[in-house]
Amino acid sequence: MSSDDVFPTEVQLKQDEGLVYITWSDDHVSPYPLAYIRGWCPCARCQGHFTAELKFQEVSGRALVMENAEPVGNYGMKLFWADGHDTGIYDFDELRSICPCEACDPEQVRMTERVRPR
Repeated sequence: MSSDDVFPTEVQLKQDEGLVYITWSDDHVSPYPLAYIRGWCPCARCQGHFTAELKFQEVSGRALVMENAEPVGNYGMKLFWADGHDTGIYDFDELRSICPCEACDPEQVRMTERVRPR
């Protein structure tokens, strides 16, 4: 699947639930826990500059308060966090591939992975 085929049509933040919901152009809704999506931040500060694997980073406090989300071109989304972090650009393909819902990940494996190939 490529972002040419599937892209977000709506982003809905439910801070009180600790979730951000992304509705995709194929009508699938992905419920991302804020700790999960922030933990997989793809920026160089969180992941390093030349890593072959993405590593999950545990975060807490204000790092889990999302303030905004904005599209980046036709390929990604930039998330803004209350602790000032805003350098990660989440590629649409990557975001969709890590959807933690039961339909996409019936055994909830993605929620427990701590390293993923890039």
